[in-house]
Amino acid sequence: MAIPKEGNLEAPTRHPLNWKEPQFWDEDALLTEMERSFDICHGCRRCVSLCHSFPTLFDLVDNSETMEVDGVAKSDYYKVVDHCYLCDLCYLTKCPYVPPHEWNLDFPHLMLRAKAVHFKKQGARVRDKLLTSTDTVGQLAGIPVIVQTVNMVNKIKPVRKLMDTVMGIHADAVIPQYHSHTLQKRLRSHVSSNIEKPAGRTRGKVALFTTCYGNFNEPELGEDLLAIFEHNGIAVTLVNKEQCCGMPKLELGDLDSVEQAKNKNIPRLVKLIDDGWDIVGPVPSCVLMFKQELPLMFPDDQDVIKVRNHIFDPFEYLMLRHKHDQLKTDFKQGLGKVVYHVSCHLRVQKIGLKTRECLQLIPDTEIVTIERCSGHDGTYAVKSEYHEGSMKICRPVVNKIKKEEPDVYTSDCPMAGQQIKNGLKDGSEPQHPLHLLRRAYGI
Repeated sequence: MAIPKEGNLEAPTRHPLNWKEPQFWDEDALLTEMERSFDICHGCRRCVSLCHSFPTLFDLVDNSETMEVDGVAKSDYYKVVDHCYLCDLCYLTKCPYVPPHEWNLDFPHLMLRAKAVHFKKQGARVRDKLLTSTDTVGQLAGIPVIVQTVNMVNKIKPVRKLMDTVMGIHADAVIPQYHSHTLQKRLRSHVSSNIEKPAGRTRGKVALFTTCYGNFNEPELGEDLLAIFEHNGIAVTLVNKEQCCGMPKLELGDLDSVEQAKNKNIPRLVKLIDDGWDIVGPVPSCVLMFKQELPLMFPDDQDVIKVRNHIFDPFEYLMLRHKHDQLKTDFKQGLGKVVYHVSCHLRVQKIGLKTRECLQLIPDTEIVTIERCSGHDGTYAVKSEYHEGSMKICRPVVNKIKKEEPDVYTSDCPMAGQQIKNGLKDGSEPQHPLHLLRRAYGI
């Protein structure tokens, strides 16, 4: 067993993924690296409470004949991989052995490599391919007439039990509603009358990357964002003909599909950036994809780097402008007591708690912050074999909300909000921070 050395105190350094190198796809080399990394994790165990990957690993070790990693069958390594949904929290909030530490441990990207090798070798279940094909599902489910049927069927318990048995989609998991009148359709005719006013890094006009979820499932997100930005004198346009950011395929290990999405999205985003627009997306995972994962997959692609430098979380953008007195604080009403859940993929963007900072500007508003994973991950909480585990991860968040008895609870990740609602089971509805801010403005 590896004896933990003194942890590194410097800021984590992320190395490129190097997925184009032959060594990346060598399964024997992968298993050797997994054994090395698992041995370090076993000797530390700081991440035991983050997700089910680490308890799974430690149970495998503790139940082995040697009670060390060398007693775990390598075929069981993938049981650890299956529970990793690439939240990145272990890397950025817990692990003392990330680079530049000499042990050079990057657990999430090791799990991503394992997912990619497994996908290339064995493919994926039909269910998993379907769940990660968000563009296709959204377009088909959103066809008029069909959309009403899909939304109705998803609420019928006998049908959901059949889906559980046949497709492996848990009967109690939240399946989002679909809309035929998508966000792209709703905002297509929008023309902004605002003239850009640069402030700091922001140029005062943004192109909205609607995201699959924001476009097909919760178009109200984009409508709230548009109202808030226009109210603050920020011109808004749409990113036309956008594709899925690629995050669902990344979590599946389908890196070729990630590259295909990149090849469609990046040129369109670069054209907008070159025309003077910044990019904003309402879903943290999608913004993180362009900020972190694509640059690590394509570190030499200057267009990818350009997008990384010009894409923002909505509240990050607003608070950057607030530093230059370019955020209106003409709030009409307070929000009362708000429990704010910070989503994992927002935390790892390393921008601070900009949503909280913004909401705290609203008079008669108290913000209680929860920095715990909701366990959703887009697809993890939907799958039959992982749903109960995902709800267990969410339980501390749910318990905190029950204890605080807030007027409203919120999360930057709309899917996390639905996961929390599923845990509360009290008939309450999450309110996205963008909706709360719009409500406070009275617009």
